[in-house]
Amino acid sequence: MAEAPKAEDITHLPTDQLQGLEYCIDSNPSWGEAIALGFQHYILSLGTAVMIPSFLVPLMGGTSGDKVRVVQTLLFVQGINTFLQTLFGTRLPVVVGGSWAFMVPIISIIHDPSLTAIGDDHMRFLATMRAIQGALIVASSVQIILGYSQLWAICSRFFSPVGMVPVIALAGFGLFDRGFPVVGRCVEFGIPMLILFITFSQYLKQFQPKQMPILERFALLLTIALIWAYAHLLTVSGAYKHHPEQTQMHCRTDKADLISAAPWIKIPYPLQWGAPTFEAGHAFGMMAAVLVSLVESTGAYKAAARLASATPPPAHVLSRGIGWQGIGILLSGLFGTATGSTVSVENVGMMGSTRVGSRRVIQISAGFMIFFSILGKFGALFASIPFPIFAAVYCVLFGFVASVGLSFLQFTNMNSMRNLFIVGVSFFLGLSIPEYFREYTAGALHGPSHTKAEWFNDFLNTVFFSSPTVALMVSVFLDNTLEVKDSAKDRGMPWWARFRSFKGDSRNEEFYTLPFNLNRFFPPS
Repeated sequence: MAEAPKAEDITHLPTDQLQGLEYCIDSNPSWGEAIALGFQHYILSLGTAVMIPSFLVPLMGGTSGDKVRVVQTLLFVQGINTFLQTLFGTRLPVVVGGSWAFMVPIISIIHDPSLTAIGDDHMRFLATMRAIQGALIVASSVQIILGYSQLWAICSRFFSPVGMVPVIALAGFGLFDRGFPVVGRCVEFGIPMLILFITFSQYLKQFQPKQMPILERFALLLTIALIWAYAHLLTVSGAYKHHPEQTQMHCRTDKADLISAAPWIKIPYPLQWGAPTFEAGHAFGMMAAVLVSLVESTGAYKAAARLASATPPPAHVLSRGIGWQGIGILLSGLFGTATGSTVSVENVGMMGSTRVGSRRVIQISAGFMIFFSILGKFGALFASIPFPIFAAVYCVLFGFVASVGLSFLQFTNMNSMRNLFIVGVSFFLGLSIPEYFREYTAGALHGPSHTKAEWFNDFLNTVFFSSPTVALMVSVFLDNTLEVKDSAKDRGMPWWARFRSFKGDSRNEEFYTLPFNLNRFFPPS
């Protein structure tokens, strides 16, 4: 008869910080390694920074030159926002980049009859850009007020581990349409990229010449270089010569029109497109996107803290980060990036893949963003990497972030029927409701909310397009209304409570104290 397993053989003690990380938030690799890792984060951030303008600028009537300027501006502001967030915000090693959450209100502005009536494409582009800028400037006040007033800190006190699991996990899972569907647009090098990246970063990570895990740490740079060269070889050999135009756009390495249109040197500056215009309807719709960005970033901050081997950010630190993110959206509006900002989920996942969560590495990547956005030709060269290459990497990194969200289940009782109900329903509705909104919009060319009040339509359609936002509403509501009185331990509150305040855990000072002794003026709560 087999011997019964021992308790220690079938259980694993919950741990506040992930094990196996080489460098945590405040420990740094050598300068050479840090610069290479920072460049890798910069390359990864190019995917979204190029995809968003490539989609929006043609709809606005812009040319290839306009697209390049918007890409440069987005990267420039992205670098500034990343540096501010890592220095004065949450101080977590996160890249603050462009956000897809703003697509619904921005497309609504693009299709505004007063703008579509403009006959000249260039004038329409400028007028549309100024309208988007005005909406972003006004809407940024939502995050600035919620952050600096500490209102978001108060709201976060209703969060528990069981309530946050779906939010953090769906910050990764909810981006599934940016993964393999984009890889499938050019499987010739999309699938090889996916296989090669997994092979280098996971199966060959034990290959360490001179005790340096080169393949694990620099898998992204190595695989992108190999597959990009392979994609270029396919292009020059005429492999796509007789393919449809759409396939050539996704697969050819010479179709981006970025390098030829980019200036050698160009410094983005505020109000470069002209004075912003303000309209209440546009601003109200954009406020929904700002709220979605807030929720998605909250989940990403908590995932980043875990992958940087830090404690969960205290409530006031989280709120401080949201305040600075509001400043970031304000800068996006002033400079004219064509979209707002949020925490880059792919860069959070990259910390897990490399096992490096150093703040210095992310700050170096911010320097690369600013530097290459000014040197237009060089930045455009890297930005011309075909999108399916990035999408292949997203398949891994988005999944990494999602699994970090699932790791919070260890602090809860998953033998509780209450918790099983909350987590299951939140996950399902968080995926199912946005999918319904996407399918409806694809078929009807407008969202399910289709009243005469465009701002109301934009607000609802934006909120319910976001998986983490739907999950937050469902999970936090259920978690705070179902059998709350006797479920504190099942929800994980005894573990969670000590991280709510700055002084609740002695490690918080090491991770989240402001630099330059600024805590004297902004004492932690």
